[in-house]
Amino acid sequence: MKILAFDSSAVSASVALVEDGKLLGETYLNVGLTHSATLMPITQQLLQASDCKLEDIDALAVSAGPGSFTGLRIAVSCVKGIAAALDKKCIAVSTLEAMAYNLLPTGEYTICAVMDARCKQFYNALFKVQNGEITRLCDDRAIMVDKLGEELKNISGDIVLVGDGAALAYSLIGEENENVKLPSDNQRFQKASSVAAAAIKKYNNNETISAAALMPSYLRLSQAERELIAKNKGEKK
Repeated sequence: MKILAFDSSAVSASVALVEDGKLLGETYLNVGLTHSATLMPITQQLLQASDCKLEDIDALAVSAGPGSFTGLRIAVSCVKGIAAALDKKCIAVSTLEAMAYNLLPTGEYTICAVMDARCKQFYNALFKVQNGEITRLCDDRAIMVDKLGEELKNISGDIVLVGDGAALAYSLIGEENENVKLPSDNQRFQKASSVAAAAIKKYNNNETISAAALMPSYLRLSQAERELIAKNKGEKK
C-alpha cells in the first residue's frame, strides 16, 4: 500500500511517499517561494527519484487544515486534480493531528498542537500518547490563549508543544506550567511524512473519501470575510 502525502499548510511545502508504513522518500522546501510554484515540481522529483508512478499510488493524503488559507487551497486542489484524473482515494488529515506524529509514541505524555491563529487565539488540538498509540482528546478548535493555559493546568504529566505556534505558546503558557515542554525545531513544524503517518491509520480504518468530497478545513472565516461581515452588520444598523 503506497500513500503520497502533501503539506503546504504553512510557509514550507513538502511531499512524502510511504509504502506499508515505511517512508520511501520526502522532499521539503522552506525557501519562501509560492507553493503553486514548488509543490508539483517537488512531487515529480520525489516520484522520479523513488522510481514510482502516480498510477502506482493507492491513496493521496493531504494536510487539509487548519492553516494558511492559500496554502491549504493549493495542496487540496493539487490532490483533488490528481485523484480525480486517476480515480484515486483521498485522505484528509488534520494539520494539528499530523503534527502530533512528529513525535515518537513512546512513554506517556500529552501532545498540545498549536498554530498561531492571531487575535490572541491558537488553532489547537490535544492528543494522548500511551501504550505506543496517539489518541485524540478533543476536536480541532480555535481557542483563546488564556483558556488553553487554564485547560493545560488540569492535565497531569508532561505536555509537549508542537506546531508553528509552539514557541509563542511556550512563552505565554510554559512559564506558568512546568509540565509544558518545547521540543526541537525539527519536531515541531509541519511535514508531509507526518501527514502520511496519520493517513495510514485512516486508510486502515477505511476513512478515505473521493476527490469531489475533499475540501479544506479552515476552522474559522478569513480576516477579509470577517471584516466584510462586520461591515455589512454596520450598514444594516
